[in-house]
Amino acid sequence: MHEIVILGGGYTGMGAATTLAGLTRGRDDVRITVVNGSERFTERLRLHQTASGQRLADLRIPDLLAGTSAGLVTGWVTRVDTGARVVRVDDEREIHYDTLVLALGGVTDTAAVPGADENAYTLENAEALARRLDRLGSGTVAVCGTGLTGIEAATEIAEQHPGLDVLLIGRSAPGSDLGRRAKTYLDRSLARLGVRVLAGAEITKVLPDAVETTSGETIAADVILWTGGVRVPALPATAGLTVDDRGRIVTDGSLRSVSHPDVYAVGDSAAIRQKYGVMHGTCQGGIPSAVHAAYSIARELDGREPKRFRFGYVHLPISLGRRDAVIQFSRPDGSPKRLALTGRAAVWYKETVSSSPWPSFQRLLKTPAVGLFSWRRGGRYTR
Repeated sequence: MHEIVILGGGYTGMGAATTLAGLTRGRDDVRITVVNGSERFTERLRLHQTASGQRLADLRIPDLLAGTSAGLVTGWVTRVDTGARVVRVDDEREIHYDTLVLALGGVTDTAAVPGADENAYTLENAEALARRLDRLGSGTVAVCGTGLTGIEAATEIAEQHPGLDVLLIGRSAPGSDLGRRAKTYLDRSLARLGVRVLAGAEITKVLPDAVETTSGETIAADVILWTGGVRVPALPATAGLTVDDRGRIVTDGSLRSVSHPDVYAVGDSAAIRQKYGVMHGTCQGGIPSAVHAAYSIARELDGREPKRFRFGYVHLPISLGRRDAVIQFSRPDGSPKRLALTGRAAVWYKETVSSSPWPSFQRLLKTPAVGLFSWRRGGRYTR
């Protein structure tokens, strides 16, 4: 029996698990085990909706994997022994693997700024934030971080809670990496929703009711949401895998660890280098990397060498509440093209490409070549 263990049951973990289950359907010499902290599948791309008080579908991983060669073990991984090829879970269980897939993802980095961990909400505790906003009624919500997560969270909260004063704070202007048309539209949408923007402000400390900046300014807030930066777990480094300066697993061209070829790394926890540089951790690249890893493992099971992973970005979709959006189309390296969609067309596009991956996971169990993505276009993975 060849034991394949996948650590993480998010977008990338489930992408790898369902693709592998589909590719190995009918084989009795392969067993796939997904290790995740809970049975529930979290739609991280929609946590800003949860934070604003909207309810998402309750998706359960065991329901998806029922009747396949893949099963779920719930628990938190405490150690990976790469020498013995053993994964240890928090209740002292040990799971042997022949092939390991690390799809651990990342979490909001609250460690870089004093007080952020103790005094700010993150989207990882979106349900608690939603309850707090419902009780607030009026007041100021400071969203710290002007990246995509901050923009989507600020606009969602402003739309769902029009009585709140939403302030978006960050070092750079929101949408600074967009083309001119998309950036102009984004600015107008923020203004329409009443989101105030404070750009050029670097936060140095988070207090229970305020944030402090490098200029010495103290900005009062009733609720603080921290969206600045992502950090990956320390597990890969402690397991002895070769990692980069951010703790991400350094991979070869086929997504195997450069130090441990029986370990594949996908998504946020992987430092995947392409011609244009190291991929940034988003769902847009994460699921294709997971599917490629699954195909590579299937090739190895058949005695063949895995192929090289190539990926190019296509777009940058940004929701601006439920009734507005902007889509910046991009070159393969992520730089903006002139083309952009706005308004209703952008909402339709965003909801199409960011719809729940659950139906696609179900299709991957049956037909691995068909799913949420066009797996290959001219030899390159795209979304």
